[in-house]
Amino acid sequence: MLRILALISIIALSVFAAGDATFEATKRDLNVAAIIMFFVFIVGTLGITYWAARKTKSASDFYTAGGGISGFQNGLAIAGDYMSAAAFLGVSGLIYMKGYDGVIYAVSFLVGWPIILFFMAEKLRNLGKFTFADIAAYRLGQKEIRTLAAFGSISVVILYLIAQMVGAGKLIQVLFGMDYEYAVFMVGALMIIYVTFGGMLATTWVQIIKACLLLSGVSFMAIMVLYHFNFSFESLAVKAVENHKSGEAILSPGGFITDPISAISLGMALMLGTAGLPHVLMRFFTVGNAKEARKSVVYATGFVAYFWVIITIVGFGAIAFLNSAEGAQYFDDAKAYIDGGKLFGGSNMASVHLSHMLGGNAFLGFISAVAFATILAVVSGLTLAGASAISHDIYANVINPNASDEKVVKISKITVILVGIIGVVLGIAFESQNIAYMVGLAFGIAASANFPILFLSIYWSGLTTKGAFIGGFMGLISAVMFVVLGPNVWVQILGNEKAIFPYAHPALFSVTIAFVSIWFFSKLDNSARAKNEKELFRAQNIRANTGIGAAGAVSH
Repeated sequence: MLRILALISIIALSVFAAGDATFEATKRDLNVAAIIMFFVFIVGTLGITYWAARKTKSASDFYTAGGGISGFQNGLAIAGDYMSAAAFLGVSGLIYMKGYDGVIYAVSFLVGWPIILFFMAEKLRNLGKFTFADIAAYRLGQKEIRTLAAFGSISVVILYLIAQMVGAGKLIQVLFGMDYEYAVFMVGALMIIYVTFGGMLATTWVQIIKACLLLSGVSFMAIMVLYHFNFSFESLAVKAVENHKSGEAILSPGGFITDPISAISLGMALMLGTAGLPHVLMRFFTVGNAKEARKSVVYATGFVAYFWVIITIVGFGAIAFLNSAEGAQYFDDAKAYIDGGKLFGGSNMASVHLSHMLGGNAFLGFISAVAFATILAVVSGLTLAGASAISHDIYANVINPNASDEKVVKISKITVILVGIIGVVLGIAFESQNIAYMVGLAFGIAASANFPILFLSIYWSGLTTKGAFIGGFMGLISAVMFVVLGPNVWVQILGNEKAIFPYAHPALFSVTIAFVSIWFFSKLDNSARAKNEKELFRAQNIRANTGIGAAGAVSH
């Protein structure tokens, strides 16, 4: 199947290479090529969902595709999950607007993968079953830890979901002229269908297909950009400096992050947050053993690293092309406008407009379909992670431990619908936000609420339920509170004159609060339960490193 996808990608790109590579865009009321590719993808993925639905019989099938995904397939799916709308549309738009700082943003996303590879992947697979809360609850209190994990997961999922919804709405708005609200509603409906009927198997294959198409399409864009500069990145950078309103400042830090504390805080959020994303961590339970889990991370890291290199070229290419005289002509013809770096549809659409200039309507259709596939794949994974947090962690392990598989899956499907509705409502409310920034906030919460609990539960024998519960909630609450009181929400969204918390990215503070609180309250806990939990660490450590008993359900 992967060979077929690769062949399709190569054939499609060869057609685009022979297409319109000039900078003139004729006036068209309807982009027929784009619409056809768009709906071919939708029909194809609905077919995959139907196929997956027939194979999804149990809770294990629904949450983890029965553990039958190979390391390579899972690595590609993880990369597909990670290369979200924020990555493709948001970061390329950020580079287009801010230059160097956008590149640093992209690199920070990558740094978290070695942490997952060397510290997390094998132990996750050996200790977990369906969600990352299984690891933390292995020797700690089920109710407290799973409740905390569910709150952390839902917070991350909702913020991440907003970014994808905004990207989808803007994309369809630019491509079809559809109202933003209707576009977001359509994405929410498709997401609910994919997850409700197909579960993890459908989500995995949608992610694999999307990853193949996205890597192919973005590679073609980068090649076309470099082709116009004789494959010299130096020449591309010189042209970008000439065309950007900030001049040489785009090659220096400070365009997006203006102070050292914010820079460290954002880097910490993106690095540690990667290892706390519930929809990424969930993927390690879809493979058969720890070896395949490690292979998954190696493949995913390679695909993601390549992607970020290419996105850097695309971002600078957007400056060079869209801000040029030819770009002004293109935008006049397209009934759009560009003024000092302000794009029709917002900066998130820079790569989409660039694809139109480079390859005409056919390539615009392909990139738009790929971007839409990117969004659908990620929101499906996010929704499944949110549903599993409610149904598996809360319902099956806290509310009704004797619930049947059928009942748990039913609760999951109801949760999927609720998460979809929430995603649509918030996607409309946050229409004007840069989606890369929104994902940065999600990473900050993941780094503050999920990562400390997960990391310390694996590596620190002194962790207790009391310390994890209080410290974890302090990390979660402080991260959310600092975001709300910060400049982006308190000033830009709520309309107040001055932010109470001065920094847009709070991870440096909230992560520190989480780790210190967990350590402090664990040290204070001298109960009999705490002593027993510390003694259970040895058994947990043996299983984490050997995999003995990993095939069974998690129990004390």
